[in-house]
Amino acid sequence: MRGLLVLALMIGFVGPVLTVAAYRFLPPPITILMVQRLLEGHGFSRSWRNLDDISPHLVRSVIAAEDANFCSHHGFDLEAIRKALAHNESSDRVRGGSTISQQTAKNVFLWPDRSYVRKGLEAYFTVLIEVMWGKPRIMEVYLNSIEFGPGIYGAQAAARKNFGVDAKDLSRTQAARLAAVLPSPLRYKADTPGPYVRRRTGRIQAAAGAVRRDNLDACVLG
Repeated sequence: MRGLLVLALMIGFVGPVLTVAAYRFLPPPITILMVQRLLEGHGFSRSWRNLDDISPHLVRSVIAAEDANFCSHHGFDLEAIRKALAHNESSDRVRGGSTISQQTAKNVFLWPDRSYVRKGLEAYFTVLIEVMWGKPRIMEVYLNSIEFGPGIYGAQAAARKNFGVDAKDLSRTQAARLAAVLPSPLRYKADTPGPYVRRRTGRIQAAAGAVRRDNLDACVLG
């Protein structure tokens, strides 16, 4: 019995490590969320692009919108988590404190729910990708896996679907619009933005300018 327990623990530890190591070099395959969306009838569109073939405007926009401290933290932004908890105590609108690294770990390796088990596994995979991948690879996988709309995954599919251009040719405004829909990609649209997305796009453009000016993107674009 003890031997089986040790074996199970070894498999539980070694399996994720080997998987993360493989995805350091190979594009991660279809994710659980993608399968779920397929079953819901949303379709599937995704075209992998290397980081060099994705507009730096999009890199700066997602840093500005989702994780301003991406280059300075090691997977977890404790200040962002504290602010999110404080906000959620006094508001009906839930705000998340997850970093791009945490989102990548969840999107690629796990399933979409808020259970403590999933959050614990998310933390484990976040540590693994921070140690084994580094920031450029995390950003590359994130921008190729994130959901931008119903059945639309990754920068290339989103750029083609919304603007008819390749991911490397996204303008500042187009990149900011894509980042603006990330909080709720099934609800908001980048190609025909409503008032909320237009306002958020403006804020993201301004913040992306600060990201560039203050070298907050140096770990990816430097």
